[in-house]
Formats: sequence, C-alpha cells, structure tokens
Amino acid sequence: MTNYLKIGTRSISATSAPFIIAELSGNHNGSLKTALALVEAAAKAGVDAIKLQTYTADTMTIPSTASDFQIKDGLWKGKSLYELYEWAHTPWEWHKELFNYANKLGLLAFSSPFDETSVDFLETLNVPAYKIASFELTDIPLIKKVASTGKPIILSTGMANLSEIKLAIKSIQETSESPFCLLHCVSGYPTPIDDINLKGIELLKRNFSCPVGLSDHTLTTLTSVCATSMGASIIEKHITLNRDDGGPDSEFSLQPEEFAHLCRDVKLAFKCMGSHDFGLKECEKENTQFRRSIYIVKDIGKNQELTKENTRIIRPSYGLQPIEYEKVLGCKVNQDIKSGTPLSHELFNQNTLT
Repeated sequence: MTNYLKIGTRSISATSAPFIIAELSGNHNGSLKTALALVEAAAKAGVDAIKLQTYTADTMTIPSTASDFQIKDGLWKGKSLYELYEWAHTPWEWHKELFNYANKLGLLAFSSPFDETSVDFLETLNVPAYKIASFELTDIPLIKKVASTGKPIILSTGMANLSEIKLAIKSIQETSESPFCLLHCVSGYPTPIDDINLKGIELLKRNFSCPVGLSDHTLTTLTSVCATSMGASIIEKHITLNRDDGGPDSEFSLQPEEFAHLCRDVKLAFKCMGSHDFGLKECEKENTQFRRSIYIVKDIGKNQELTKENTRIIRPSYGLQPIEYEKVLGCKVNQDIKSGTPLSHELFNQNTLT
C-alpha cells in the first residue's frame, strides 16, 4: 500500500491540497445540455475533476413489481429500483462529449462503473481512474474487474465495516498493482450532521496506508472543511444547477455558488493547516519588536550598578532578552547611559556577570 496516488497529472497525498470532485450523478434530469452546464459550473467553481455514474437500469436491476424491488422509504420512496435508475442514469452516448468538455475546461473526468460491461465501455474512453460506489464495495467481482485495468481506484466506504473494506482492498491487491484510496462516507441522503462521524477519517488513516478523503452527502460545506482539517486528501460532493429542479440527487447537492464556496474554503482550510513547526512566520517578523527586552529606565553614570530601579523588562525588544535579567543585576556599566537605552553587553563589563 502507498500513501500516494496519481490521477492524470494530479498527485494525491496527505501533503497535497485536497482533490475536489464534483459528482454529476443524475442531476442533469435527462438533458445533455444540463449535463454540459453542470460540467461548466463545476469548472467555474474550482473543482479538480468531475465524475459520472456509468450504468443503465438494466445493468443495475430488473423491471420487477415484486416488493423487494420497491423503494419504501427515503428520498426515492414510491419508485421501483428500475424506475429510479431509468430516471437517474447518464446515457452512455453522452460520456465522451462530457469527458471531452471537462478536459477542455482543464478538469479530469472519470466515472463509477456498476458492472463489468460499464468497465469495458469506460476503458474505450481511456478514463484516468475509477470510483467504486459505497453500495458496490462488497461486489468483489466488479472490484477485481476494475483492478484488472491497473488504474487508480477510489473506494467509497459508506455502510462498510473494517472487514469489508479489508476484503475490497485484498481483492485489488490480488488482481493488480492498482493504487487506491478510501473515502469516508455515510450513505444517508442527505446525511444528518449527527451521523457524519468524521472521526472515521482518522480510523481509516490508522488502519490503511493510503490517501483518505470524504464523500460528503451533508447539506453544508462545513463538513468538507472540517474533513480537510483532519487530513482528507479528497473531497467529493454532488453538484446541481438548482435544487428546485428536482434531480434525483438534488436534495443533497450543492448549487454552483455553494460549490464555489466549498472549493474556496477547502483550499483555505488546507493552507491553514501549515506544517509541523513553530518557526517565525513572515507575517510575524515585523512584530518581534513588540516583545519585551531589558532597558535602562533611569539615567546612570559610569561604574554604577544595574538595579531593579534603573533597569526594567519592557517593550520593545531591542535590548537583551528577559532571561538575562537576573544575571545583569549588580553589573557595573562602563559608560554614562541615558534612560530609554536598550541594554547590551557592550554597556557593562561582562566579567562582572554572576
């Protein structure tokens, strides 16, 4: 395993700024024009990549009226699985145009495949990476198929326990040397803040030597900013042109201006983290003058002793450091000195230091 991943020309690691992915999902509502507008909006917001989902209703499920295939609760209540995926899928004939447009705008573009035929299709488009969705993390044959391409793999961990994650990783390693990373995820749509459990990022970091990020389905940008401060190397969030448009995932997606705020704040959060040192920062240098140092505060004559009456530790910082105060008390000065003079070793005989 490695703590380093490369997708296209972009390096992803614990020391790099988070790689931000805009998930289009089915928020195009069946319109190629809207899908292209989503790509453009993502680019303007400042993302690094856009991601699609590659499936059809027939590759996901069957058109059954049986109870097992009906959605009884949640965002898509009242639809059958087949109806949901028929509504939400991105037509395969759009992929090339969407990928090309993203690349033209300077973005990377890839997808989540949901069966082996979608992997074969995406390979014809030479995608730079693959995403395994949370619901497919236990589909070991699919993961092995993706790993056989040798390309980087992003695994989302919604609903998974550590054993399931380990099995998914093992299936990759048994198949190829594909580099991979993990996304902490809670598969609630939307995810309540109380359930997001960002400490899962730390858990993944402790257990797996690979980049770790966040697939964020909350209704706020704060979650992604907090994840960045915890070392998330990837941030994935759904995008919609307008939540009122009613796309399949619109209720837990960000609108363009919100996505722009997310990109800005995530990048600022990464800068805030800085490095593991307490060295003097450039912005602090001119303010060192406001530290304290030892000053003569009363006129004194040659050969007089330095005392607490004629010396004090005050601002500014041009005199000897306060740590030397007890040492210089009792020393005799070698010249007349005016009040307001910073004390220096040249003003007294150092052999009188105790």
